Amino acid sequence: MSLDGFSMHALARELNATLAGGRIDKITQPNKQSIILSIRQPGQNYLLHISINSQNPSAHLLERNLENPPEPPVFCMVLRKQLETGRIAAIRQHGLDRLLLMDIDSLAAGGKIVTKTLVLELMGKYSNIILVQEGTIIDALRKIGANSSRVRTVLPGDAYELPPGQDKLDLFTADLDAIMEALKADGEQRLDKALLAACMGFGPVSAKETCFSAGLAPSTRIGTLEDVDFAAIRDALMEIRTAASNEEASPVLVLGENKKILAMSSFPLHYLPEGTSLTFPTISAMLEKADQLAGSYVLPDKDRFKKLVKNELNRAENKLVKLDEEIAAAENAEEYRIRGDNLMTYQYQFQDHADSEITVANIYSETGETITIPLDQRYTIIQNMQACYKKYDKLKRAQELLRVQRRECEDNITYLESIEASLLASESLGEIAEIHNELVESGYLREKLKRKNNDKPSHPFHFQTPDGIDIFIGKNNYQNDKLTCKTASFNDTWFHTQNIPGSHVILRNGGEPVSEDNILLCASLAAHFSKAQGSSKIPVDYTEIRYVKKPSGSKPGFVIFTNQKTLYITPNEEELRPFLLKEK
Repeated sequence: MSLDGFSMHALARELNATLAGGRIDKITQPNKQSIILSIRQPGQNYLLHISINSQNPSAHLLERNLENPPEPPVFCMVLRKQLETGRIAAIRQHGLDRLLLMDIDSLAAGGKIVTKTLVLELMGKYSNIILVQEGTIIDALRKIGANSSRVRTVLPGDAYELPPGQDKLDLFTADLDAIMEALKADGEQRLDKALLAACMGFGPVSAKETCFSAGLAPSTRIGTLEDVDFAAIRDALMEIRTAASNEEASPVLVLGENKKILAMSSFPLHYLPEGTSLTFPTISAMLEKADQLAGSYVLPDKDRFKKLVKNELNRAENKLVKLDEEIAAAENAEEYRIRGDNLMTYQYQFQDHADSEITVANIYSETGETITIPLDQRYTIIQNMQACYKKYDKLKRAQELLRVQRRECEDNITYLESIEASLLASESLGEIAEIHNELVESGYLREKLKRKNNDKPSHPFHFQTPDGIDIFIGKNNYQNDKLTCKTASFNDTWFHTQNIPGSHVILRNGGEPVSEDNILLCASLAAHFSKAQGSSKIPVDYTEIRYVKKPSGSKPGFVIFTNQKTLYITPNEEELRPFLLKEK
């Protein structure tokens, strides 16, 4: 979901009014898809967040800064060299396209003022951030070569070309009669598609809103419309033009079930009465909320580690299937011993190299059943007997080895699932760094360990019960170990989902009796911060810390415990949400 050209028009006006004349103090790049400009105005500092995430490309002001990696990427360093200390001359929109141009004046050699333009192409999966000076590309966040696009390339040193233009009319400047004639050009076209094809600035949201205002279905064919319908469309277009050009924007975000974003706009929407409409004082506030709901901001390396863990899990699960097959085959070892014993008994009744198989009375059958024994005619009867005993010994040894390998494989799967759960709970660069080091030490990642002083220290979740007792919840295996083995007192209460990867939950009750409400709350939190989140009747074990032990040499996060009690919990996520928002 992204803004259309009309809403981008209002956004450009809002950003220009707020930031024009401001000095760029600092530039950071929190991840591969976004940059943040720190802009100083008299008496006020602003953070401009520019994101080319395909789900929600945008440029908006932030309330608080995002964490940044310790070493800036190359594009960030280029922007710092070219733009820091520069003043923003203007922020403007190109026509009614989803394209913003930020003109920045800076001092060059000899005291000469040069103007560089930061081009923000906010066009879904084709979004990009490009730095241009005098029509030449200095650098771009996404470099596009001839192999990637036959339409235009975006490479340093190339002449910058605007995205391919479209033969459309501008609703703000074109005559409405000309627009109505363009709408009537194709009688087979749907009304919403005809609006998109005729006018610049329209997106699916504004096209459907126009259809709703005209009292017509978006799927209505142009050829079926009458004069009264076209008059209604004309009036609806005038309403949209007035709303989009209004100096005071009225941003709205429409949400569906599970807070899914259905639509966003700089003016009120009416065509989604079933949705929940949220209004905002500024377009930036709306876009920041949309970013939070869409999860547009992703910590560096988080996605990479998710893919790594998923691949390793798939590999381990496939290995487990093969081990099960080999164990099933090894369980036939006894059959080879029986064959060998029968060959030993009947060896003098048959000639060497004569038969490919023999059938004899099974010496182990009480009812006189026969057994057919395949023979390798290249060998004698005694050699075939020895081969049966050799196969029997090999399979017997394999049974033990395969069972050991299976246990190790199951342990690896459990461990990888615990890292998977840790990644879901991670919210800072420090926590991602801890997971990085854990993957390196476990041998899943061949990289150097990250130094701890590079990132802000990570901390476990910290909550309080209604009666004031502290609750600590580990976000990853390192934090789980530290909480359980160092932070918690011997008589605090420990919670964890039974045989399900998840966080260690510590209730700092210090040996005092625990109320049933607090036990249920901690058990619900243990279920919430586990791989079983969203399930029902989740088993949660709890016991005192004194009964929880970490075996020497065990993997991070692994403990054994006794004297536990078990609850079966179905967490109410709606009831937990207000509590989770109160993290200390």
